[in-house]
Amino acid sequence: MGLIDWLIVGVFLVFIVWMGFYTMKYVRGVTDFLACGRVCGRYVLCVEDLANALGVVTLLGYVEAHYKTGYLVGFWGAVTIPIGMFLSLTGFVTYRFRQTKSMSFGQFIEMRYSRRLRIFASTLRAIADMLANMILPALAGRFFIYFLDLPLTFPLFGFQISTFVVVMLICLSLAIFMILAGGSITMVITDTVQGLIAYPVLAIFVFFLLQQFSWNNEIMPVMFDRAPGESFINPYDVENLRDFNLFMVFVGIFTMFLNRGIGAGAGGGGNAAKSPHEQKMAGILGSWRGGFSTILFLLIGVSVIVFMNHRNFAEKATESRRDLSEKIVSEIISDPQIREEIIAKHKAIPPHNHTIGVDAPLSQSKNLDTPYIDTIIETSKAHPDANLQGKVQEFRTIFHQQMLPSVMRKILPPGLMGLFCLLIILMIISTDNGRIFSSSLTLSQDLFLPLIKRPLTPTQHIRMIRWVTVGVGVIFFCGSLFMSQVDFVILFIRIMYGIWAAGAGAVVLGGLYTRFGTAQGAWAALISGSGIMIGGIIIQRSWATVVYPWLDGRNWVDPVGGFLQTVSSPFHPWVVWEMDPHKFPINSIEISFVAMILSVAAYVVVSLLTCREPFNLDRMLHRGKYNIDGFVESNRTWTWKNVLNRLIGITNEYTRGDKLITWSVFLHSFVLGFCVFLIIVTWNLFQRWPDQWWGNYFFIFSLAIPGVLAVVTTIWFFIGGVIDLRQMFRDLEDRTVNVLDDGRVEGNISVADKAVLEEIDKESDGPKNSK
Repeated sequence: MGLIDWLIVGVFLVFIVWMGFYTMKYVRGVTDFLACGRVCGRYVLCVEDLANALGVVTLLGYVEAHYKTGYLVGFWGAVTIPIGMFLSLTGFVTYRFRQTKSMSFGQFIEMRYSRRLRIFASTLRAIADMLANMILPALAGRFFIYFLDLPLTFPLFGFQISTFVVVMLICLSLAIFMILAGGSITMVITDTVQGLIAYPVLAIFVFFLLQQFSWNNEIMPVMFDRAPGESFINPYDVENLRDFNLFMVFVGIFTMFLNRGIGAGAGGGGNAAKSPHEQKMAGILGSWRGGFSTILFLLIGVSVIVFMNHRNFAEKATESRRDLSEKIVSEIISDPQIREEIIAKHKAIPPHNHTIGVDAPLSQSKNLDTPYIDTIIETSKAHPDANLQGKVQEFRTIFHQQMLPSVMRKILPPGLMGLFCLLIILMIISTDNGRIFSSSLTLSQDLFLPLIKRPLTPTQHIRMIRWVTVGVGVIFFCGSLFMSQVDFVILFIRIMYGIWAAGAGAVVLGGLYTRFGTAQGAWAALISGSGIMIGGIIIQRSWATVVYPWLDGRNWVDPVGGFLQTVSSPFHPWVVWEMDPHKFPINSIEISFVAMILSVAAYVVVSLLTCREPFNLDRMLHRGKYNIDGFVESNRTWTWKNVLNRLIGITNEYTRGDKLITWSVFLHSFVLGFCVFLIIVTWNLFQRWPDQWWGNYFFIFSLAIPGVLAVVTTIWFFIGGVIDLRQMFRDLEDRTVNVLDDGRVEGNISVADKAVLEEIDKESDGPKNSK
């Protein structure tokens, strides 16, 4: 990068750090540190959430998945549009969780179930959180090494220092500083500022990438150049794709319902709204907030595919592949002789001469990356004593992950290099601090706080959270340093977080929406879900080095392989379990689905067997006579006049502007999204579209129409975010601090509300459990 690039990065980074220092003065109590004083408006929450969504892990995972399977999942994913719309419009889970006024997930667990379960669940969640997210600093470190073409080591005072370690330390230090400064107040405000900065930057990159590649001469020919059954753009020609296919879409739909609330109470803006209604409206507006971010992710993915596979970029693509392989081999292969052997073979691979329409189309098993990966496989076979079996999958994983920074370094001019680097830094800060704070909050609020006998002062409480945050940061650093990743980013995070998520969905839904759910049922769900996921992780990570060689040594490879194929055969071609010496046949999505199904069954059966008295939901949700904050409550009655309003979530809390926003989201999502999807599916039942038609559909509905909407929403949310942020500063000055509102629970009631709610119960002559 040149001087102008470093100036762009430096100026904005200094401004963000100054904002972190500035926000420290607003922290006056535990509620401020954990839930931003509960003063956030809808636009602050939306823009802040945009910054969190723009994570490096999200971008790398998105490009990695689409480089393998193209964009067919996006079409079939349209079936989720009405489901996601319904969940957002009705405030499913998010509205009720905000009604509980819980500042952490564990506080909700104790209010609904028991303190012992709170401690167990928080331990499980913290472990899963850290295992899933501790690779983030490693992803950031590698990204900058490949994007800036940094050496793996550099000399300092006579020692060779790891560049990877230094970059990780810098990224982690920035993220941890934002938490230590003011907790959720600092995170929400700085993330909102980062989101406001990101809006125009995203637009710049969208227009730049649209100018770099010809839609008709480069993009579409590359997307069409795929073997039968592996189309990148025709959703009816995908039966041979693995990992990211229609089964993933099905599991995604199931997860939308079951796991919607498992991230609740994770700090930041997740429970910081002024009211339950404001939290709900933030979720509804979330359908519009993406703007150019969705288009940019798509264009970056397309750019990487075209750059690496079109003949027009063969020379530069070969440079990228060679640079990638040399850095990866230098990092993961310890034997210098074998390392040099592999690097020499990779350098000998000539630039590809693949001509679309003349040569055989590319496939998952044979493509332009295959010679580089085959070299690792052949070398591992030639050196059986070097224990390189596990390195094949590790090389393949890093190779596809770091293709993005390698390609962007080749195509971005000065100025845009600096802007892209700034965008990545903002992504890292917002993502890392959110994930670290989530783990820190879980440990401090839900593990340590319930075990402390005497109440802490606000100063002591905040100090405890800060020390825990530093400890979690150290764990993230060590995890990134020593944990190797052997799967796609998306699948790695899914299976690790699944230790918690597989059973947590049943616990959340059962706790918020049923009166029969019991602590015993919640225990059963968490233990069964986590047990299956842990077993899957152990087998997956030791497959190439332990499990497969063990099976092979006993001549069990064929019998076990036959059994797996027989079990999966009813679900072909979407679930195919075939023996592979380098990778566990059952992927992370399939493992997590089995775990979720069994955990739901365990929760329902055990709860029904152990329920002795219906739980008082109204008291936990502060409804009816327990509405001590005076919030306008939803009208829960149904009449023939309000059926449509109730179906899309409109209640008596809604203003005229709220109704306008809700109807716009409904019409856009249902009419433009789902109805178009149904028309196209029906059309193809009678006459299949040719590939060129799918290319036109892809352009119109993925770029053209979203691009027009992005211009409007970028201006809309930028203005709304600025207005809401100014109001938030005023509300932080004027709010009243409740020192009891710190996450403690007694007798299934928050200590902050205990006296008032118990007095209401004493004065009430009605039944204990209102219906």
